Amino acid sequence: MPLKKNKRFVPLNKLISYFRNMIAPAPGILLIADPFLKDPHFMRTVVFICEHQEEGSFGFVLNKQFEQTMDELITSFEGFPIPVYYGGPVQMDTIHFLHQYPELIPGGQEVMKGVYWGGDFEMLTNLVKNNAIDLSKIRFFLGYSGWSSGQLGDEMKEKTWLTVSATRNLIFHQQPDEVWKDSLKHLGGDYEMMINFPIDPQLN
Repeated sequence: MPLKKNKRFVPLNKLISYFRNMIAPAPGILLIADPFLKDPHFMRTVVFICEHQEEGSFGFVLNKQFEQTMDELITSFEGFPIPVYYGGPVQMDTIHFLHQYPELIPGGQEVMKGVYWGGDFEMLTNLVKNNAIDLSKIRFFLGYSGWSSGQLGDEMKEKTWLTVSATRNLIFHQQPDEVWKDSLKHLGGDYEMMINFPIDPQLN
């Protein structure tokens, strides 16, 4: 008996074509999870790559908010319930941050134009406590996402990720639940169709 045609079905060859001609991972690139990826750490996530070398890669998940805030994790932030994001499954006992204040927070590493990773944490703490910076231009992460040598390249071959150049609006997005969708929109064209794909392709 022939299968009933589903109008929402996307042919496999078209789906595979979505992953062609992706820009290579590099600092400042977003990894957008394949809509069918079921890994609980990375399902429907967007990862901002901060470093990509032969020895390995690392970055931060942008769209998974942690259940605790900065004042609950670090005593020096008492009175400042700033959101914290799940950066990834590696070293969950470490805090990292991205920011847009190189002139106020020394020691940071520029990942892309206007976006810096890390720096003087004590200086950052004082700036926050003195209300001297815009908190929408800071993003805190617990842990990070890491790949050993060649691992990310293998995942790219397996079509685990789509890639696109990051923007500050996506990195510091104020609605984390929309980051995955908005990153696909940023890719443009047919990629927006992926927003409506089910996690399980058999439910399509």
